[in-house]
Amino acid sequence: MIAWLILIAPLLSALLILGGLHRSKIFSQGVSIAACLISFAISIGFFTGSIGAPESLIWIELPGFKSEIGILIDPLSKLMLLVVTGVGLMVHLFSVGYMHEDEGVSRFFGKLSIFMFSMIGIVVSTNLVQMFIFWELVGLSSYLLIGFWFQKPSAADAAKKAFLVNRVGDFGFLLGIIFYWTLAGTVFFGAEAALAIKSHIGVEIPYLNITMVTATGLLLFCGCMGKSAMIPLHVWLPDAMEGPTPVSALIHAATMVAAGVYMLCRVFVVLSISAQTLEVILYVGAVTAFAAALIATQQNDIKRILAFSTLSQLGYMVMAIGLTSPGVEFPSTSMFHLTTHAFFKAMLFLGAGSVIHAVHHEQDIWKMGGLWKKLPWTFGTFFLGVLALTGFPGLSGFFSKEEILTLAYHRSGTVLVIASITAGLTAFYMMRLLIVAFFGVARSPQAANAHESPKVMIIPLVILAILTVFAGYPFIGIQESLGAVGTHEASHFVLYLSLGVMTFGYLIAILLYRGQGFEPIYTRVLANKFYVDEFYDRVLLRVQQGFAIGMDFIDQWIIGFVFVRGTSLLVNLTGEVLRLVQSGSLQGYAFFFCAGVVGLVYWMLKGF
Repeated sequence: MIAWLILIAPLLSALLILGGLHRSKIFSQGVSIAACLISFAISIGFFTGSIGAPESLIWIELPGFKSEIGILIDPLSKLMLLVVTGVGLMVHLFSVGYMHEDEGVSRFFGKLSIFMFSMIGIVVSTNLVQMFIFWELVGLSSYLLIGFWFQKPSAADAAKKAFLVNRVGDFGFLLGIIFYWTLAGTVFFGAEAALAIKSHIGVEIPYLNITMVTATGLLLFCGCMGKSAMIPLHVWLPDAMEGPTPVSALIHAATMVAAGVYMLCRVFVVLSISAQTLEVILYVGAVTAFAAALIATQQNDIKRILAFSTLSQLGYMVMAIGLTSPGVEFPSTSMFHLTTHAFFKAMLFLGAGSVIHAVHHEQDIWKMGGLWKKLPWTFGTFFLGVLALTGFPGLSGFFSKEEILTLAYHRSGTVLVIASITAGLTAFYMMRLLIVAFFGVARSPQAANAHESPKVMIIPLVILAILTVFAGYPFIGIQESLGAVGTHEASHFVLYLSLGVMTFGYLIAILLYRGQGFEPIYTRVLANKFYVDEFYDRVLLRVQQGFAIGMDFIDQWIIGFVFVRGTSLLVNLTGEVLRLVQSGSLQGYAFFFCAGVVGLVYWMLKGF
């Protein structure tokens, strides 16, 4: 029963807060934090082995189909649970300070609990049907949190955009689940499903069978493309920054967007059956990583820079999955980077929230400056996050990034080039952000009057900073828990290459943005994100709108007017004409009767 509390606690918290406790901010915050703390404590119990998985509950059992609600505990879920609940707890604590002046703070914590329940449900799912249920709940909670400030049109539009774009990917994911069940005869995870699918690849029609397996893998990948914002379904993530900054840290940096990567790791034994599936995953990840890094170099909103950085790092994780050789249970390299990235990216987003809080909700980095003296704790942790993200030696990001580059070195020279250039771009745009936002002189009254955030916001930053430093080292045990052996020292060439591109990126940013008078360098194509949003608006949406107008015309005028209202009008008109002869006059009826008889006689005589 204790194990089930990992799900029950956040669900009960959400029901209590939204059901009645929302009248008290203190109780709402306390209940939500307590629920997250319970889930984190149980996650530690799972990780250490002191708490075991409970018996699953049978939900549906039909001939040829079985689904259950259960808790799957293995190395993959143990680590992911620690990431989700640990980062979630830090975000809850940070939100106490960040949201204390907001009138809807109780509603905010209630929605955070809904998200925690949904995200934990994805991690512990024993089968794809259970995962899909929580997958959709995560989409709902994301919609609610992005649109938390619903009175702002931009926030409401961003929430709808995120919800609709994710539905596109989720439709493919649902079809992939159906294909998975058709081929494997089960919706459960594991090597048994892969063996069942391999047994269906016969010799009579091998092309058709392997095509079905490839289609299954690509449809499942559609779910990842939506949740993890891969190109071309990436457009919702930057706009999602309209939500409160703690939401950006929790959902759009460390947990929700990582759900797609986690799902791919969970079904990797099936994906790896088809080489074509892995190749598509590889190059979608590589293109996303490179394109997002390019766009980030020309963004001026501190949260949007970090958002595109998240897109780029998610591309790294997906790329690592595509590079992984078949035959392993899951891509440990991708999960390693997912874990380290969760710590330093959550810290960066919370650090950005501390900056935004200090400068009275200003987000344009060109209206900041000189903050390193005024915000020493925020600057110190943010600087550490920048170094970790760019792969500075000795920090956690260095170890996980080196694993991916080494994997690319052994698998694909083309991908190694793309990944290395992306690493250089990452060093450039993050150093640009650091220099413009924290150095130089204050370029606005808000920056001039900035002050350090309260302790309740600083403490989570410090804890995440400690994890940022030490999470990559073997004594922490992340790689060991994944069953992986570090390979970052396997190639001196990769080491020198990564250090070289990182240093080059730093130097270019320093040369371009050094001194007191920073000048923005504007590139229209990159600043406008390759015009993908405009393309969707002017091409896809207009085509859809034109199709909708045409269908509306057919519905209203051809079906509605001609076939429905037109038929009714004809009957009504005929009735009106016939009503004219129903005058109620006996003489009139006699006249028509006689006229009819005369006409009948005339017709008969005419025939003779």
